[in-house]
Amino acid sequence: MPRDAGWRGKLAAGALGFSVFSVLWFAVAALGSKWGLWGWQFGLSVMTMRIGPILLIMAIGVSVVAIIAGLTKSPRNKPVILGLAALLVSGLAFGRIAGFGAQAGALPPLHDIQTDWSDPIMFSEMMLDARTAGGALNPVEEAPVLSVPPAAQERWPNVDGRLVSEVQEEAEFDPETMSEPEDAPYPTIEPLMLQAEMAAVAAAVEDLVRKRGWTMVTADPAGGVFEATETSGWFGFKDDVAIHLTATEEGGTRVDMRSVSRVGLSDLGANATRVSEFLKDLRSDVTSG
Repeated sequence: MPRDAGWRGKLAAGALGFSVFSVLWFAVAALGSKWGLWGWQFGLSVMTMRIGPILLIMAIGVSVVAIIAGLTKSPRNKPVILGLAALLVSGLAFGRIAGFGAQAGALPPLHDIQTDWSDPIMFSEMMLDARTAGGALNPVEEAPVLSVPPAAQERWPNVDGRLVSEVQEEAEFDPETMSEPEDAPYPTIEPLMLQAEMAAVAAAVEDLVRKRGWTMVTADPAGGVFEATETSGWFGFKDDVAIHLTATEEGGTRVDMRSVSRVGLSDLGANATRVSEFLKDLRSDVTSG
């Protein structure tokens, strides 16, 4: 008859349970914000960034204690296996959070990206009203200037008071100074030039917006203007997008795009990625269609 590991088995099982709880804490923080149970500032800043890492460190510590206790005497299999499972769960989660923090620190504090700041895209009144109704804190301006709080200036030095357009340009891939695009915080964000009539490009834009599950706010194919909102799956953050099409003299179409977060200082590169990937997929859809 197998011997019971006693308190050592219970400790290891508790460590595994605590590790799983620590991971689920992040999902609770995000989904609670999305469902309006608490504000996004509390869910992100307090629950996710402040309390979450502490829970994971505690879970790692308890897991290590459970493993050591399990090794002290027989039976060892059950407490050691449970302890290792607990350490794996909490350790992987902590590594993920640490990597997330490193990524955030490597990116500039931008939440407003567009293809051409010399001729900025401005949102329609309908989109601006939607942003206001949705509690947007970030204004949409022609030439926005970064305003970094004093507490964050050590993390992002030498950017406070600078034009967003300048900081975006510095963050993009520069083939003259960088060997690989991966060396840059951002991909190159520039207008997309297509050898296709505007009507065909407009149809492709509208189809791609709907495929992505964005909420269409403005759809004017004849005028070449589209506006939409993307809602993130976890926290429910809303970012607003505007796409403008211009017919070229050669019979082609120029595509410009702007993506702006409603809240937050840094978007963790989400808007730059959104613009870059949308334009890449649009080129593929138009050229293959």
